[in-house]
Amino acid sequence: MAGSPPLLPDLKTLDADALQALLLAAHSELEIAREQLLSRDQEVEYLKLQLAKLRRMLFGRSSEKVVQQIEQLELRLEDLETAKAERIHSNEPTRRPDAGPRTSRRALPDHLPREVEMHMPRHHACPECGGELRRLGEDVSEMLERVPATYKVIRHVRPKFSCGRCQHIVQAPAPSRPLERSMAGPALLANVLVSKFCDHLPLYRQAEIAARQGVELERSPLAEWVGGASALLQPLVEAVRRHVMTAEKLHADDSLPGAGSGHGKD
Repeated sequence: MAGSPPLLPDLKTLDADALQALLLAAHSELEIAREQLLSRDQEVEYLKLQLAKLRRMLFGRSSEKVVQQIEQLELRLEDLETAKAERIHSNEPTRRPDAGPRTSRRALPDHLPREVEMHMPRHHACPECGGELRRLGEDVSEMLERVPATYKVIRHVRPKFSCGRCQHIVQAPAPSRPLERSMAGPALLANVLVSKFCDHLPLYRQAEIAARQGVELERSPLAEWVGGASALLQPLVEAVRRHVMTAEKLHADDSLPGAGSGHGKD
């Protein structure tokens, strides 16, 4: 967090020389701050150029090293841009709610659901003369929100019925499960697999995230789910492999399986 600015002395008690010295010191500090901002902006632009260059090299011979360099530069660029945004928001005055956007932003995707919140004026008549208000138009702005992921329990209830004449018992069959004798539903299994293999989120961290919502998921059951789902998806993997192998040329990474992963906890 940015530190609070030093308190100014009582200017009424300062003579001309002291005021001049104070102005010179403030000007010097301002120039230093400008040079630091310029240096950071130049570093941001340099990092963006380096990222673009590394992304073009991504399918080269040493793509594993290139990916690591990209990740490091992304982290550095993220820190610089975060610090810049914090500095801007800390120094600028509070913006009016009806102020226009400072920069152009990319439009939000059309496929996202929209919730409309209508903000009507407090006055039902003109606050100046009391005249009747007529609708003139509207201003529309959009804010991106996220619905937090949550867990739910689906209870499968199968009532039993017996025949009043022959005592024959009738009951619906038990619904199928992706993994036999497992409490994991298909959506939960898909989330665990995507989090682990696409988002690189280890199982022990997924267990910690679930614990924050009061759901205890041990790493061992999670590992069993991953293994069982992997076996369940094997026919799909073989179908993809056969499709890929029909091509005349294949582009592949030269890194060994598991290289650079280290000794993880899962």
